[in-house]
Amino acid sequence: MASNPTKSASVLLPYTTIEAAASGDVDAINAVLKHYERYIAALATRTLYDENGNPHLCVDEAMERRLETKLITRILSFDVQKIA
Repeated sequence: MASNPTKSASVLLPYTTIEAAASGDVDAINAVLKHYERYIAALATRTLYDENGNPHLCVDEAMERRLETKLITRILSFDVQKIA
């Protein structure tokens, strides 16, 4: 019976992508941002209420940009350790 990769292993970013992003590769940074875009959108989601008191979910775009900027800052300052 062939073993399937675990679900968590299939959603991890490759080490080479992380290493390239930490060294400043724009395409790799965009790949990391793409990987985390749903999580960032979830963090930036706000519940707003209309005049009748009905709740509406919307993404706060300013918060989304701030979270993306913070992630990029952390990516560029990340110290990648070489795997022996």
